[in-house]
Amino acid sequence: MDFLSRYFEFKKHNTNFSKEILAGIATFLSMSYITVVNPSILSETGMDFGAVFVATCLAAAFGSAVMGLLANYPVALAPGMGQNAFFTYGVVIGLGHTWQSALGAVLVSGVIFVILSILPVRQWLINAIPRNLKLGIAAGIGFFLGFIALKNAGIIVDNQATLVGLGDLTGVGPLLCLGAFVLIVALTAKRVTGAVVIGILLATLLGILIGDIPYMGVLSAPPSMAPVFFELDLVSVIDVSMLTVVMTMLLVDVFDTAGTLVGVSNRAGLLDEKGHLPRIEKALIADSSATMVGSVFGTSSTTSYVESAAGVEAGGRTGMVSVTVSILFLLCLFLAPLAKTIPSYATAAALLYVASVMVNALADLDWNDISETAPATICALSMPLTFSIADGIGLGFITYSIIKILSGKMGDCSAAVLIISLVFLLKFVFL
Repeated sequence: MDFLSRYFEFKKHNTNFSKEILAGIATFLSMSYITVVNPSILSETGMDFGAVFVATCLAAAFGSAVMGLLANYPVALAPGMGQNAFFTYGVVIGLGHTWQSALGAVLVSGVIFVILSILPVRQWLINAIPRNLKLGIAAGIGFFLGFIALKNAGIIVDNQATLVGLGDLTGVGPLLCLGAFVLIVALTAKRVTGAVVIGILLATLLGILIGDIPYMGVLSAPPSMAPVFFELDLVSVIDVSMLTVVMTMLLVDVFDTAGTLVGVSNRAGLLDEKGHLPRIEKALIADSSATMVGSVFGTSSTTSYVESAAGVEAGGRTGMVSVTVSILFLLCLFLAPLAKTIPSYATAAALLYVASVMVNALADLDWNDISETAPATICALSMPLTFSIADGIGLGFITYSIIKILSGKMGDCSAAVLIISLVFLLKFVFL
């Protein structure tokens, strides 16, 4: 116990072992829905559900452990929401690439992220992208996830006249999805830990009781991860059509990680006197290495989770929180039958909740400057409507650059913005 106290600097952060363990449990309960939602999304590409379930747990365990042990931050990691949607609906279903190629792109983006984390360029890249575009990207991913959730639950359906229309709300899927979503939001408003998990499990239980889904058990030995383990196609990543795929994965991962780290650390009082994040290079290395390892295990990009704020609110201040989360994800490996039992409308409720949280980013836009808000709005709207995170980001960057140039504000465009805009413009014109 004394060793742990010294290693994680409990006294310096005014905490103790029991408080850190309880905070770790709170964080885990707040983000454990990913063990069901991630394999549910990735399995739509043809990947084996059970194997992705194992990959999800292992990637989360690895990333959280490295973050805790190396960077000593109370921030847990797991395959990211948004990243998994881009992997499935953008790269595989949208562009027609194989999931093996998509995993190869995840590995390459992770390698680049590791390099950026080591080099001083990391700060330049994070700060070079306009704040309002970052907010537009975050909100857009939220809208995209919400669209996917409503579609998966049958709340919105195809309509030849209007593209989309309202489904049958009296069906089991729509009713239980909306019911679970309302419950999750209400419990969250009352600060109930694990609200998302409660909503998912209750919708699943009701589905079992009315005979809509079969009960497949709770405990078993972990499924084999052989169907997805090391199934990377790196050769296909060399194709020029994969350039924007890798770049999109990298941009989303970098900005998602940076935003989460700063936000959670600020709530925990861990920023220095200048408002900077100490040991940022170690935190970014933990995140980027987790993406690399996760791709080998067989899952989409791994990233820092904003749900870590639940542990911070419970008093967690050190990496012991993340290590606790890591251990709990390893224990989750034995819950595969329960994960397979959970229906799509239950996970859709969780997606809808996550979407509601992410679109809050729009509130922070600088609404007094139309040259800033218009590109962010285009970015956010086009993601769900094109069913592509990459296309939404591309349209956001291109419109931002052109609007700034035409309005005489080219000074607002950094070299990074112009380069990214040009790459996306070439993609839209020639690919």
